[in-house]
Amino acid sequence: MVEFRVERQTLAEAVAWAARTLPARPALPVLAGMLVEATADGGLVLAGFDYEVSARAQVETAVAEPGRVLVPGRLLAEIVRNLPPHPVEFSTKGAEVVVRCGSVEFGLQMMPVEDYPTLPTPPGEAGTLPGDLFAEAVTQVTPAAGRDDTLPMLTGARIDIEGDTMWLACTDRYRIAARELTWSPSSPDFTAGIVVPARTLADTAKSIRSGDEVVIGLAGGGDTLIGVETGGRSMTTRLLDDQYIDYRSRLKGDWTTEARVRTAPFVEALKRVALVTERNTPIRLAFSADEVRIRAASGDAARANESLPCDLSGDEIDIAFGPHYLLDGLAGVHTEFARLQCTTPTKPALLTAIPDRKGDDNDETGAAPLDTDEDTGFRYIVMPVRLTN
Repeated sequence: MVEFRVERQTLAEAVAWAARTLPARPALPVLAGMLVEATADGGLVLAGFDYEVSARAQVETAVAEPGRVLVPGRLLAEIVRNLPPHPVEFSTKGAEVVVRCGSVEFGLQMMPVEDYPTLPTPPGEAGTLPGDLFAEAVTQVTPAAGRDDTLPMLTGARIDIEGDTMWLACTDRYRIAARELTWSPSSPDFTAGIVVPARTLADTAKSIRSGDEVVIGLAGGGDTLIGVETGGRSMTTRLLDDQYIDYRSRLKGDWTTEARVRTAPFVEALKRVALVTERNTPIRLAFSADEVRIRAASGDAARANESLPCDLSGDEIDIAFGPHYLLDGLAGVHTEFARLQCTTPTKPALLTAIPDRKGDDNDETGAAPLDTDEDTGFRYIVMPVRLTN
């Protein structure tokens, strides 16, 4: 028996979190279920698990009858999402779970809760960091992760920890996105090097609420799981093989060209010029002393070009990139000015974000000051497209 009453929005958020892990095609029918557990002290836990990833949400509510049941998870999520804005009453009746909200009533057939696998125990706390910072870092790097499941390493996000410094990085061989940040480890000499499924990490980051603190759970040596907890919600996921490229060494270079542009106008111009591109058609960037000329063409069918002001230090260069690769990198630049550093049209280029500074006196052309080599910790290496003429 289970019986409790909960606010609809509270239930909807908890169910949505737990439903994230529910497989579309479960290996076992029981894995399509969502575990609902009400405790005598007024705690309500909703959980999903597919043997790889677990998600668990805990809220406080009015429990009349403690117990645990298993219900069809995706159906419950759809029902709760469409309920009217009234308190929800949840109870069992025979082999059914009854969900009432205002004048609406649903009956769901219970699944065999005794067959449900035991949820994994999260690893011990390794440290904490602000949720906004963690979510930003994850969204900056995960677009660069590979999508080919035959190369598991490339589908992962590498996390390296040395004391109070954390690095996150992803690569699909054509680009590397990395972010360096500071966090608060539980032990000042804590170190780790792990690879987490990037898709799972990205899904988790999207659900982190602004202002919440994130707790990272890692055991240290011999890790097989990572845990992420924030605001009464937690997830665990199995780690991938920890073999990974030495990405940090590839983020360094002796750049002969450095261009600085306003981020937002640059992004808009790239999107406009990309309208004439077809699959595998690059966008060309010609950097000169005070402007960047952006151009592309699809054979004789269409062409586009646009010019923007920029500050250039070093050699002029004509270089080309796949438009979505460049736009993915610029999506991680959350500052007014972006910096692109190159050497030759055939070697990797580095994109970074120039920290915003109050009181900068930029001229009317919109050019960035050239007196800083600082960055925000976000770095994006992208391979150019070789030009044929």
